[in-house]
Order: sequence, then C-alpha cells, then structure tokens
Amino acid sequence: MQSAKRKLFAELISCNDFIVAEKKQEGASHRTQSAETSRQRLMYTVLQRQWFTQGENVELLAQYGLFLAKIATVVVAIAVIAAIIVNLAQRKKQRGELRVTNLSEQYKEMREELAVALLDGPQQKLWHKAQKKKLKQEARAAKARAKLGSTEPNGKPRAWVLDFKGSMDAHEVSSLREEITAVLATAKARDQVIIRLESPGGVVHGYGLAASQLQRLRDKQIPLTVAVDKVAASGGYMMACVANKIVSAPFAILGSIGVVAQIPNINRFLKNKDIDIELHTAGQYKRTLTMLGENTDEGRRKFREDLNDTHQLFKDFVHKMRPTLDIEQVATGEHWYGVQALEKGLVDAVETSDELLLGLIDSHDVISVRYQQRKKMFDRFTGSAAESADRLLLRWWQRGQKPLM
Repeated sequence: MQSAKRKLFAELISCNDFIVAEKKQEGASHRTQSAETSRQRLMYTVLQRQWFTQGENVELLAQYGLFLAKIATVVVAIAVIAAIIVNLAQRKKQRGELRVTNLSEQYKEMREELAVALLDGPQQKLWHKAQKKKLKQEARAAKARAKLGSTEPNGKPRAWVLDFKGSMDAHEVSSLREEITAVLATAKARDQVIIRLESPGGVVHGYGLAASQLQRLRDKQIPLTVAVDKVAASGGYMMACVANKIVSAPFAILGSIGVVAQIPNINRFLKNKDIDIELHTAGQYKRTLTMLGENTDEGRRKFREDLNDTHQLFKDFVHKMRPTLDIEQVATGEHWYGVQALEKGLVDAVETSDELLLGLIDSHDVISVRYQQRKKMFDRFTGSAAESADRLLLRWWQRGQKPLM
C-alpha cells in the first residue's frame, strides 16, 4: 500500500513539473498548448483522483480496523464478566444438589395412565371428572393438616432408595455419604433404606469407606436392604454384607471374597537398553515390588504377606456382618450366581430390585434420593473421558472374569 502511494505521488510530481514547464514556454511564446500538454494535464487530473481515492480507502480501512478493535474489546469484556458471574454461581452451588423423587407417585401415575388408556371415550371422561374431584378433596385435606401443624399426608413409613454404581476407585462414595447423611437427618423409627448396588469391586480403601458409610445406617438401627441386579463382587460384596438383608437377581454375580494385585516389571528390558534405575527407600518395606527396579524374593514374600493380611481383614469383616456364613467355604475368591449364592448363604432372597420395591409400594412411601455432584466445565470433559476409559478397561476385565452366553 505504501509503495503504491509513493509511486503515485512520484507520477503526480512528474506531471506537475511538466505542466509548469509548458506554461512557462506558452507564456514566453504565446503559443497554443500542444497535444502532449493536454495529455499530461488529463493524466494529472486522473492521478489526482486516484490519490484522493486511495486516501479515502486507507481512511476507510483505518476506521474499520478501529471498529473491529472496539467490538473485540466489548466481546472480551462481556466474556470476562460472564466468566466471573458463572464462577461465583458455581462457588455458591459447589456442594451439588439433592434430588428427591417419589417413586410411589411415579408408579401410581404409570398405573393410572395405563388403566385410562384401556377405557373407551365416555369412560375416560368420567374417570377424569372423578379424578379432579379426588384431587380437590386431597387438597382440602392437605390444607386441614397444615392448619393443625401436621405435614404427614398419611401414616405410612418411608422406604428410602439409594443407588450405588461403583467404579474401580469407588469415587461414587462422595455422593453416597451425602445421601446417607440426608436420610439420617430425616428418617423416622419405622423407615427403612434400600440400596440398589452394582459394583465388581476395586481398591480396598475406597470400598472400605463405602462399607463404613452403610454401617452408619446400621448403627442408627435403620433397617438396610441391599438389592443386587447385576454384580456385587469383591469390594461390592463388602458393601452388600453390611445390610440386614441381601436380595439378588437369579443371575447376579456375588462373592469373589478375595484380594488380587499385579504389577508389570520392565527391569530386564531396561537393562538390555543399558538404562539404570536407582531406588532409594528409608524403611525396610517402604517398597516391596516395583515396576522399574529389580524385585527381590524378600520383597515378593512381603507383598504376598500383605495380600494375605488384607484378605484376612476382608474375611473377618464379612463374618462379623454375617455370622452364620461359612466364611472359609466362600472366601476362596470364587464368585457365584444369585441362585447359587442363596445356597451358600451369601444372599437372603432371590428377586430383582423391581419386585422388592413394588412389594413396598402399598405399605410405604418409596422415595428415591440422589446427590448430584456439580462439576466445572473442564472437569466435565476430562471426567467423561476418564470414566469412558475406566468403563472400557472394566468391561474388558469383566469379560475375562465371566463366561459369555
């Protein structure tokens, strides 16, 4: 742009000099202007117009650039303000929220919807009319109870339903502890808790904490039932055995009362590549087996000893929770299906969680409680990717542990 303007300016100066020189000659000789002079004047006029046009274009571009800069500044300012507002809102709601669902009402609505669908047109109109009348009566009864200071719609006890679908590290215990705390703060003497449990087990400390959370219900003398539809093995069964009663689906997997640990060792590979590994510890058994260093027989012996100690703690815990269980017979690391687990004494009844809850609908108010953790936007993306990888690895492991049909 600048070079083009300089070239145009030079041409303007050249034309102007030529025209001035021609005027001097005309003044001296009083001759008429030549054709060359006319051409140069015309060119001078054209170049002048081009000069001003380019100046206007440059000014237009400058104004447009300034406009874009203002827009960008406003957008950045709005984005910063929005980010601050969202951050403040997330801080206020950082603890998450408790979601409560009346499963009795859901079942009632589903049953009524199906019943109405089977009626013909006139019968449906009569049903809707009767339903409106019934709702008005219930509203008046609720107002009467409110005036008397009573908030209980009926004298039914409540059955609190919690869901636990455990991963390898049992991080879901962070929601479980909040749900149990909420139930303990509300539950009455005649209430009970049902846990719909699904877990193949995982780390000892994670599932030990999850079992301890369920123990809080037992300590408060609140009847606890664990329903297993798919799997409650290893750490999952550690949780299940805390319950007063365990029910499972016929082909649910239970048991696996054992401990497993494995670690790869690439020390020989590194030695072949002339790579040295130095490992320094303070304490004889600070590190028993390593992935990079050279493992010793003493380290292996101590590692197996730790596994056996953990297994013994597991067995003692299960036997304490279910004293009638022949612990030596079932603590072999094997797993059994629901009907087999009933024979072994690992469960108390064979039925699905749906049957269990439907059996309580008429006698209890069945309430589902779920604590929803709030996640930051970044954690949602990274967490979902990590959970997908975790589910994939867990699925591969499960396929290797049980036969397919």
